Amino acid sequence: MVKARKYVVKKYFEGVPKREDFEVVEYELPPLKDGEILVKTEWLSVDPYQRAYNYLFKVPYDQFGFQVGVVQESKDPKFSIGMKVVTHKGWSDYTIAKDGELSGPVGYVYPLPDLKGLPPSLGIGAVGMPGVTAYFGFLEICKPKAGETVVVTAAAGAVGSLVGQIAKIKGCHVIGFAGSDDKVEWLEKELGFDKALNYKTVDIATTLKKVAPNGVDCYFDNVGGEISSIIINQMNKFGRVSVCGSIASNNMKELPKATILQPAIVFQQLTIQGFITGEWYERWQEGFSQLVDWINSGQLKAGEHVTEGFDNIFDAFLGVLAGENKGKAVVKV
Repeated sequence: MVKARKYVVKKYFEGVPKREDFEVVEYELPPLKDGEILVKTEWLSVDPYQRAYNYLFKVPYDQFGFQVGVVQESKDPKFSIGMKVVTHKGWSDYTIAKDGELSGPVGYVYPLPDLKGLPPSLGIGAVGMPGVTAYFGFLEICKPKAGETVVVTAAAGAVGSLVGQIAKIKGCHVIGFAGSDDKVEWLEKELGFDKALNYKTVDIATTLKKVAPNGVDCYFDNVGGEISSIIINQMNKFGRVSVCGSIASNNMKELPKATILQPAIVFQQLTIQGFITGEWYERWQEGFSQLVDWINSGQLKAGEHVTEGFDNIFDAFLGVLAGENKGKAVVKV
């Protein structure tokens, strides 16, 4: 019998999640059934959606999330012992997984993509769910054209940092908003954004007009709130908005109020679309392949914020919610 540890959410989050909202449970895993695999976790993911989805599940529930691990035992012919896989079994050091069996909102189990020598942690980052979120969420919804102006919020995060770079690859002028001067410098000097702005210290409306005097064509929205209302009200005719998330309200007990969007939507004939990345699941491998090629060619930089240790997962999670990470936050187990 294999002894395992997992984080269980025992309380609904009120505002910022607290350590006492979780319990670390030690238990023995049962023998495998047909179609199941035993996975030893190597890397796991901490993400804002783990906060946003909290109220959708009855407590207590196992904290779900993407992880990269190695198959220890298998009763599924698709997965052999020693194979690296990606599952959504979350914050655990050992787990039993079955393809198609839900863990939180999804039930994905698939072989780690061919990373062509890149670190396996990218399987839950730039060549994982965040990567295809950026790839499909931006390219399929915004449909950018060379020369257009693209704005990205939470631009230094796991998804936003990739969206901005993909926009540059497509020949766009890219403006990113982030929450610190350090992140602004990283976006401009390391990732090649044309302009990055600290939303905490600039007048957003005035500064955006200066850096995008001809208006905004595409907006990749990770945050919601008033900053999104300001950006959308400066968009050009037939502009496109891809709505990925609303982290501005993640830790709020009540939804914030923001300036209405209908006049801009109507008069500028905007297209605004929300999305869930799983809608493109059948095409994820297509996205993975392109992302790997871009990273290996040097066109795309996959930033990572690494925390070590199973006992430090909660701290890493709080760090993401506080915006401490540049690039994808991952935990090495």
